[in-house]
Amino acid sequence: MKELNLKNICESLVNTFELAGKNSISLYKKGLKIKIKNDNSPVSNGDIEVNKILTDKINQLTPDIPVISEETVNLEEKNKNKVFWLIDPIDGTKEYIAGKDEYTLNAALVINQKPVIGLVGVPKKGRLFYSYGEGKSYLKEKEIIKKISCQKKTDSTEIKAVSSVIKPSDIILNKLKSFNVTSISKVASSYKFCLIANGEFDIYAAKERANEWDYAAGHAVAEGAGATITTLDGKPFLYGKEDYKNPSLLILRSKNLND
Repeated sequence: MKELNLKNICESLVNTFELAGKNSISLYKKGLKIKIKNDNSPVSNGDIEVNKILTDKINQLTPDIPVISEETVNLEEKNKNKVFWLIDPIDGTKEYIAGKDEYTLNAALVINQKPVIGLVGVPKKGRLFYSYGEGKSYLKEKEIIKKISCQKKTDSTEIKAVSSVIKPSDIILNKLKSFNVTSISKVASSYKFCLIANGEFDIYAAKERANEWDYAAGHAVAEGAGATITTLDGKPFLYGKEDYKNPSLLILRSKNLND
């Protein structure tokens, strides 16, 4: 495989993400067609259409790299790839179906267990986050592109956590207490990662949950902005597992969350 220009590939997907995001909103307004998958989770025609738009463009840009999407993956086949794309066309499908604004569009390129490109679109908030390496995370909002970092945007006396649930488990609560967390806010989807990348929140801790395509794009954005991402017990958070299952997760905006 020839050497990849990560910057060019990532930036070539920005317009595609914006188009897919607009389509997701348009399809919602027309009335979604919803089915229930084998795992009892919902999928809509919005998920399928976004998946097609993202996959088609990615295949055009990197035809030799396999694309693994939540909507097309065969979970009976073990993942043996070292270089591959992970797509979650709509993370937070229930939010999307309910007309809420925190669902996201996600794509990440994984090389040797690390997400080296990540794009996270948040269509109803008019935000698109993307990254192609350390110190190279960006936010496009209202046609303005700015480099983002994990530099704290909140009061230094506050340690703000994001959570995927209103009431985290005791294990997670104890972990958050060890970092002197002062507040916990429920945020849906991979948007959590992006809020930490932009310095709006400080920490996210989670037990084993979800699949690699749920995390990879947000992981790339947050890590590119300076966040530290490990398992709860401090081990590296890696991708490319045969069954795509995520281990536990700890995202820290910085070593000292008050800074």
